This record gives sequence, C-alpha cells and structure tokens, in this order.
Amino acid sequence: MQWLLFLAGATLALAAPQKDHTRGISITQDEKGGYSFTVTRANGEQKLGQLGRRSSAEDNDVTFEMTTSYDEENGGTRVSVRWDGPPDRVFEDCFDFGDLQWYGGPEQKDQQWPIQKSKIEKYSIISKEADNAAISERYWLNSEGLYIYVHPEVPLFVDHHKILENHICFVAEVADPYSTKRTHNVLKYDIWQFDDPKTAHMHAVKTYLGKPSGIPDYRMIQYPVWSTWARYSREIDQNSLWEFANEIANTGFPNAQFEIDDLWEICYGSLTVDERKLPEFKKLIQDIKGLGFRVTIWVHPFINKDCEPWYSEALGKGFLVLNENGSPDSTWWNNNGSVPGYIDFTNPDAAEWYSSRIKNLIETYDIDSLKFDAGESSWSPQIPVQNGDIDLHPGHIVRDYVRTVAEFGPMIEIRAGMRTQDLPVFVRMVDKDTLWGFDNGLATLVTTLLTMNLNGYPLVLPDMIGGNGYNEKPSKELFIRWLQANVFMPTLQYSFVPWDHDNETVEICRRYTQLHADFADEIAAVMEEAVASGAPVNPPIWWLDPTDQDALAVWDEFLLGERVLAAPVLTEGAVSRDIYLPRGNWRAPDGTLHTGPVWLRDYPAPLDTLPYFLLEK
Repeated sequence: MQWLLFLAGATLALAAPQKDHTRGISITQDEKGGYSFTVTRANGEQKLGQLGRRSSAEDNDVTFEMTTSYDEENGGTRVSVRWDGPPDRVFEDCFDFGDLQWYGGPEQKDQQWPIQKSKIEKYSIISKEADNAAISERYWLNSEGLYIYVHPEVPLFVDHHKILENHICFVAEVADPYSTKRTHNVLKYDIWQFDDPKTAHMHAVKTYLGKPSGIPDYRMIQYPVWSTWARYSREIDQNSLWEFANEIANTGFPNAQFEIDDLWEICYGSLTVDERKLPEFKKLIQDIKGLGFRVTIWVHPFINKDCEPWYSEALGKGFLVLNENGSPDSTWWNNNGSVPGYIDFTNPDAAEWYSSRIKNLIETYDIDSLKFDAGESSWSPQIPVQNGDIDLHPGHIVRDYVRTVAEFGPMIEIRAGMRTQDLPVFVRMVDKDTLWGFDNGLATLVTTLLTMNLNGYPLVLPDMIGGNGYNEKPSKELFIRWLQANVFMPTLQYSFVPWDHDNETVEICRRYTQLHADFADEIAAVMEEAVASGAPVNPPIWWLDPTDQDALAVWDEFLLGERVLAAPVLTEGAVSRDIYLPRGNWRAPDGTLHTGPVWLRDYPAPLDTLPYFLLEK
C-alpha cells in the first residue's frame, strides 16, 4: 500500500495508514536545498536526519528521488532515498543517534555494542583487512525499530561522530577503494520504521539480508576444532604434527577435526606439500586419522611472485587480479620478501583453476576439508579491476571467492563476506588478540558474535580459545574465561591447550567442552530455525523483549536461540558480575529460579563458573 502524502508549505508529511496513526515522517526542505528528516512517534517528534548536506536537489546535475510505501502485512513504513549525479559529486546524509541504541555495520577490532559508542571517520564499507572488517554489510538498526539499508551500488563511507557529533553519516564518494571508472555517483538507501527492533530485523532479513540455506557439519558443532596455528605458528613439521595429535588424543578431549595451518606448502600458492618438512605427509594424515581425527588444511587465495611455476602460469593465463594500472602486485601477511598476486575469482576460468588444484590436493592426501583464509577485497592490488558491474566493485571478488570455496562442503570455514549470508558454512571471526578488553580481546568475542548475527551471519565460528597469542600466551584465567564465553556459541576451537596450565584448568575445560557438546543438538536445532526463518542463532538478550530499555543496552550477555542466556565473565580478576535477565522465568544450573525482568547484582562467578540460565515456559 502506498503512503498517504500531503504537503504543508515546504514540508512533506508522510503518515502511515494505520489505525492509531502513531507513526509518521515529515521531511522539510531547507533554504539550501537540503532536507530535515523528522520521525513522529507516540511520545513525540524526533529530528532524525539531515539529507543533502553536500549536494542539493536544486543542483542542475543532481537527481533526487524519494519514494514511499507501507508494508501492510508487517506494519512498517518505508522511505527510499536516491541521490544521483556525476562522479565528482559527493553526497552526504546524516542521521542522529539521539539517545537510542544502534546496531549493525562492519565487523571491527574495537567492536562496540551498541555502535553509537564507537568512533569511525569516513570509513569505507567494504570487506577489508583493516580493523578486522572482513564481514561488512550496509545495514543499521536502532532500538526504536527503525533500520537503514544502503544499497550495494553505493561507493559508501560511514562516519560516527566526526562529521556531526552524535550522528551516523552516509557519504557516497567515487574515491579509493572504489573504481575511478564509475560513470556516476549514487547514494541510495531505504529507511524502514516498525514497532520494535525485532520486527524490524526480521523484515530486513526477509527483504535484504537473506538467511542460511543449510547448516554446517554436525561434528564441528558438537566438538572442538584443534588448530596448529596459535601453538606452532609456521613452525610445523612431521614430528610436531604427530606429537600434537597424540597429545590431544591422550587427554581424552573430543574433536571435530585436526586443522593443519600455515606453513605446509613449498611456497605460498603452490598448493604443493613441502616434503622437506613433511616427507610422508599422506601417511601422517592416515596416522592422525587413526587416532580418531578428521584432518583439514589451511589454504588461501594468493600466489607469491617467487612461487614458480605457479605464479607465471596464473599471470600468463590472466588469472590474477590487476589494478587499474595493469599491475598484479599486492600484499598480504605472508609476503616473505616476495610480492603476492590475488587469484581473480571474478574470472570463472581462474576460479575453476583454483578449485581443480584444491581438489587434487584433497584427493592426493585424503584430506577431509579446508580452512579458507582471507578473501577480503582489500588484498587485491589497488584499485582493482574485476569482472562484473562496475558499480558493485570491489565487492565482486569477496562474493565470488567465498561462493567458489563453499562448494567444498559443510566442513569448511571462511572468514569474509558481503551479501553472502545464504552460504551454509561456518564464518570465522577474524583473529582475536590475547587480551581482555575492547582492543580486539575477549570483550569483543561477544560483541562480534552479536554483530555478525545481526548482519545475517548466524553460523559463527569464534576465534581460537585464548586468542592467537601474537602479544603473549593466554594466562590460566583468560584461557578459562575465553572458553566459558564460547560454550553457547556455535562451536569451539582450540590451539593453545588446557594442559599448558595445570590440572585444574584441564578439568574445568573438560567440563565446559562437554557442556557445549551436551547442547549440540539444541545448537543445531537453533541453526535449523535460522535456515527456516532467518532468526539469529545467538541473538542479543533484547530479542525476548525488544521494548526492554535495560536489555537493549546490554553488550556482555547473549542468547542461544530463545531459551539459553549466557553471561560470561569478561573482566580480569572478577569473581562476580551484574546480570540482567529479561522477562520470563529463568532457571540457574543450581536450580534457583529468577523471575525477570531483574538485575542480579554481584552474581557469584568464581573461576570455575559460567553464569547461564534456561528460560522456562
């Protein structure tokens, strides 16, 4: 149904055709040709935004369009805005955070939740290495049930607080990292208003974000992945791999698989085993399988220039991404004194060449599955030339890479995504540091989980327990608290191990590894619900009462489906914490029943305790 429109002077007022008429939007043109955007609710008016801050609808070379509609089924009202002009035009529309909570936006190292607490300055919304922004979607939601979706053809930058204090600003500019060959500039987005954020989010899933088409491998859900990366880095060989597998097996801890990470290749991109380090690799894999493991291996989309003859073959066949100057030279974290090229997955022949080599590796060594690293568009030589619609650059390479590798089945993991929420595979959080705080430490494990779920990626593989140890190895306390925070997430991943510490650590970790396994059927069922409806696997706690103002602000708790609430300890030295329970009857593991909404102040949580609660019907 169309909105009812009427003009009052220079003001366009939009009232939704609802019985109570409690919501509406008015847009007032100012003397400079821009617009003020005001939302009317039952409790009054709020000036939400300023449109046309850098370009005016009065400019001869600018097209400004606004369309409106009403979703009668879901009770939502929509305003669609489109600015269009020549490529040297810049469009900038800003929206007031107000005193509301806001969610969404890209994955970040400093992953704040809600996001109005973060400060970012003219930040390109692409999948990129900087700031861990591997998952980068153009969707923002607030606590009043309003959401904004910016369309993928926009060369988008986002700003929190810098352009305008307490505002989020959307800037469309044809500038790095977007292609200079664009023939026009566009800022196009839809604003939807619903009664609450849960209704709004489910509408966004249905309308824009999409949902998984299946669930990952069940054994990966149930039992931990054991990776060589944090423990050994690149210092792996035949003996260390065999010793590590035996260590794990001898402790009696269960496993989903044994993951052989970096560095097993002759050179990066060869996909050829270095027999100097791994002289009997096929036999080693069979021996590890004999201990009860499946075996997976780490791969990536790069070929270093000194990795011959594979680099020259890829370059000669046009299988590497080139920049606008015709160079394939890029960079990644394993340059190793060389210069990498990035395989051009937007070229179907290049994607098939890569896939066929992966298949040969799997078949030669009887490898069960793969960890596909990287995939962000920023690894391309800048500014990249890709096949496909120029107005969707540089996102093509991300989409085509992860869609290519997703064909290898439900045991794989990826870490990058743009408009790929439908893939039925685990999406790994980018590496976390062995720290406690919001500096990419334990605190961001929960906030990243929530952000990925609300971006439409509910099949989350958290990073390794204890972090990657780039700064230092995890302490006993951090290691245990990290595992506890993971328990009600979709899966576990070890690399540092419990027996690095003491017997108490081993027994605590054994107990929580088993607790996760005990809930595996429930996790899988919640994943199936995500496939069916698009609901998050790990929603924020306000999901159970999206009008609860306390719940809307909580960042350090999360749900599994709509029955389990986890409140892990995320602060060093803490042996208690405040916990908020939304409405309902909540049963603690000791049998105590708490009726929400309620704050449990200084709830006891010694080192061996993970606070969690089950909702009783």
